Formats: sequence, structure tokens, C-alpha cells
Amino acid sequence: MASQVLIYSRFPKKQMLRIGERFDLLDAAGKPPHEVLGADQLAGVRALITAGGQPLGAEVMASLPRLGAIVCYGTGYDGIDLAAAAARGIVVGNSPAANAGAVADLALTLMLAATRRVVAADQYVRSGGWVTSKPSPMLSAPRELAGARVGVYGMGEIGRRVAARAAAFETEVAYHSRSRHDVPYPYFDCLADLVAWCDILIVAVRAGADTQHIIDADMLKKLGPEGTLVNIARGSVVDQQALVAALRDGAIGAAGLDVYEAEPHAPDALTELPNVVLTPHIGGHTAQSHLRMQDCVIANLGAFFAGEPLPYPVRG
Repeated sequence: MASQVLIYSRFPKKQMLRIGERFDLLDAAGKPPHEVLGADQLAGVRALITAGGQPLGAEVMASLPRLGAIVCYGTGYDGIDLAAAAARGIVVGNSPAANAGAVADLALTLMLAATRRVVAADQYVRSGGWVTSKPSPMLSAPRELAGARVGVYGMGEIGRRVAARAAAFETEVAYHSRSRHDVPYPYFDCLADLVAWCDILIVAVRAGADTQHIIDADMLKKLGPEGTLVNIARGSVVDQQALVAALRDGAIGAAGLDVYEAEPHAPDALTELPNVVLTPHIGGHTAQSHLRMQDCVIANLGAFFAGEPLPYPVRG
């Protein structure tokens, strides 16, 4: 069919149902397309749907001779070689802000869970520690959020919603990003100064070569032994090895993570630590967010096959 679309990443089938009603989908199930589909099938692919964080380089594009559009299911597009796509005249689209509110909700959930030690408290009740009055160092009295300093790294759609939600808890909010924005929060033009200032650092920056491991051992030391790190951006932004050491050695107090350097994240030294709250990259995973992301995918594909500009293009 003229509207043949490759599902490049692994997605639950129900997330593709609405899209499949409009377009002819070929599912590679997250495997290299040439291992699943024949050359004649790949030759008919004109567009593909991908999770933006999954690597998608020039070699894959070259295996799809008619490929004209890459459409990200979600906001991120850091896995795509944009230069290679541009060189071949392939347009790239995403779903901007479609899941911003949901991701911001989870950022605050992780912040609250980490600072109020919700996981440790839950385990204390389930294990019988409460009923036997067993001492628990993890349940020493934490500070409350009112008056805490929350630093937001990144002030895009997600960062703005994170900041607004954090401010509702009577915190002081400030931010750092590549440029100053028209928002009612103080701006730090140096990330290190923001980290040194805040009690809680929430990472909401877009991933890229310029942010790779930017939150490293020195930054974590600036956050301090009472500090909390929350990352709902990409795992690449934080040096995970340095984070494990900082949590273990008390260089910072706690962390809440929805993203990791390697996903899915297998049990390791990080998962053994009691002062970290972990979720499996579910920031944008709400029923409403999926509908909005699907709407963006359908709109981008529809415009591409109609020979029109993408309504939600990525401008690298």
C-alpha cells in the first residue's frame, strides 16, 4: 500500500491500534528490520514509527530506500541521527508536549517518595517493623517540602509544568536552561550554581551530546548530603556510576529515577540502595498521554502521505 509504515521500536499492540486503522503497519517488534522483514517489504516502507530514544542511524535509513518520514511516538528524538536523515531528505516528527503533564506528575511523585522515604516506610509496615517498633534509620525525621529549594534543569514544556507543580508545595523554585524564559522563577546562568543552591534537583533537560553525564560526581557533591536528585529526562544526562557512589557514600541523600543509562534496567548496585526510588520509564505512560501521542503520530503520518508539511516537525 502507498501508506506503508514500519513500526521500528517495540510497542504494546494496543498503542498501535488507532494508528493501524489509518495506515498499513509492518511490525519489526523492536528487532533490526532486515531480520524480521524481507527486502521486498522493506522496499515499500515510506515512513516509520519509533521511540525517540532508540538508536536509529544512517545504516537503518539506508536499508529503507523509500523512507521519507521518521515519526517519534513521544517527545524525545535523541536516538535519531538527524544529520543522516537530513542528508537523505527524510523529515522527522514527534509529539511535542503530549506527555508533558504526565511526566511532570511523575517527577513530583518521585520527589515526594524520595524526600519522604515512602518506599522505606511501605516496607517497614509490610515487614512488621512498625508493629514490633523495630528501629529503622531510613525513617528518621526528614525535612518537609515547604521552604525547600527546588532547582529545575531544563525549562521546556516538561520543565515548566514541573516548576509550577513544585511551587504549589510552597517551595522556592529556580532553574537553569540554555536560555532565559518568560517564567516567574529566578534564572541561574550556570548549572553548577543552581545545583549548589538547591536542595532538590529535578532534571528535565533534553538529552544530547552537550548534556552527556553533565550531572557527574562534582555536581552531585555540590548537591550535598541532604540533597535529592530526580531524573525524568534521559539516563544519559546523569553519570550513573557516580550517582551510585554518591548515594552509597552519603554525598547526596536520595534520588528518584524514571530513566537509566541502559534500559530496561537490570538489578545491580543501584537497585540495592535503600535511598533511591525507581520506576521503569513510565513518566509519559497515562491513558490520556497515549491518546495525545497517537493523535500527533496520526497527524504527522497523514500530512506526510498527503504531501504536506508535518504539523509537529523536529527541527534539529
